[in-house]
Amino acid sequence: MKHAPFLKLLSGAALALALVSSPAIASRHGDQGSKDKKQVLYPDATRKEPKLDLTSEKEQKKLNEGLDAVNAGDKDQAMQLLQPIVQDEHSSKYGKSLALQGIANLKYNDNDLKGAIAALKQSLDIGVMPNDTYFQLQYELAQFYLADEQYQQAVDTVEKWRAEGKRETPESYALEGNAYYRLQKYPEAIAAMKKALSMTDKPESSWNQILMASYAESGQADQAAQLAQQQLAANPNDATAMNNAVAVLMQAQKYPEAIDLMEKVRASGNMKDEKQYVNLAKLYLVTGQNSDDPRPTAKKAVAVLEDGMAKGVVTSSYDNVKLLGDAAYIAGDEGKAIASYKKAIPMASDGEAAVRAGQLLLNQQKYSEAKTLIQQGIDKGVQHKGTAYMILAEAERGLKNKPGAIAAMKKAAQDPDTAAKAKAWLKQAGAGK
Repeated sequence: MKHAPFLKLLSGAALALALVSSPAIASRHGDQGSKDKKQVLYPDATRKEPKLDLTSEKEQKKLNEGLDAVNAGDKDQAMQLLQPIVQDEHSSKYGKSLALQGIANLKYNDNDLKGAIAALKQSLDIGVMPNDTYFQLQYELAQFYLADEQYQQAVDTVEKWRAEGKRETPESYALEGNAYYRLQKYPEAIAAMKKALSMTDKPESSWNQILMASYAESGQADQAAQLAQQQLAANPNDATAMNNAVAVLMQAQKYPEAIDLMEKVRASGNMKDEKQYVNLAKLYLVTGQNSDDPRPTAKKAVAVLEDGMAKGVVTSSYDNVKLLGDAAYIAGDEGKAIASYKKAIPMASDGEAAVRAGQLLLNQQKYSEAKTLIQQGIDKGVQHKGTAYMILAEAERGLKNKPGAIAAMKKAAQDPDTAAKAKAWLKQAGAGK
């Protein structure tokens, strides 16, 4: 009986993208008297600098204490001090604005993003913040929109921030590129991220991730792969850089390049992550599936997994042990495949490994052991039950148990996938009904 190949492996790996971190309060409160000691952040802003109306020392003291409590993470104390400033009709507009800023940060830290946005917008709409504080909060609002998945609002806000504040930073373009990526506007995301990267020699790692993902999603797989390899060359010991490079090379279907890259890392002794070993083994199996003889690459997959297991990096989990069995089977090493499947059986939640072991035992004419394992697998549950019953019928035939073989084939005849073959066998055996 000819056995079908076991494996269908490896979907494309996804790139993990970083989200904006929690912003801090944008500008230290109570510093309006020290303008000569601080750098002006928005000297060319189009907005006219407003006149501040905070004159009450009592209000300023309460405001400072409230914002200090925000920075210290004391939510209850902060709200007790800041909420009355917002609600008091006699409070200064500037005091209300800063109090609302503090409340916005508290809500953000509580994951109340919509509440944070509402409070921050209210703070900005009062319109009395000095320019440095106003534009810092406007930028913070763009971050809040991004965190709340209001991506177009994030883009609009950061573009308004740049246009009115007359300031450009790499972080602002990265924020915009992130938002465009989430909007699936990949050309815009690419342009923004390239601009961000051109403005600094110390970019956040997520910026290159977003740029690579945007290239890949827009059909520019070669560009994504080139960038990934550049990042790995610059950071050869960075597991994230390697995973990104492998992911985009796989998405570009550049499997030999992905394998070469991973083998260089393995040879250098820097492959220390279980997923990297497992993905390399799977890559070997995938490339072998498309060749006339998959055995050489399957042998390499076996060697990779055994290397990782010997080093204690690859655990003897069900998935890993079963994968070793699959690779050994394709490599033609039935003894190793059977041993691996048997090792996997006690850990399995289904009967696939048991059926596969039984299938290989048939080739060695160990019919009794094969029957036991196949039946065990069927009882535990398999995806292709009809195929499993046909294999069981082969074991029964090997044991000269024709009634048992007929019973198994009748079960196979109930599965639409194997019904035609099973019924033909039963008819030939004189047991068609």
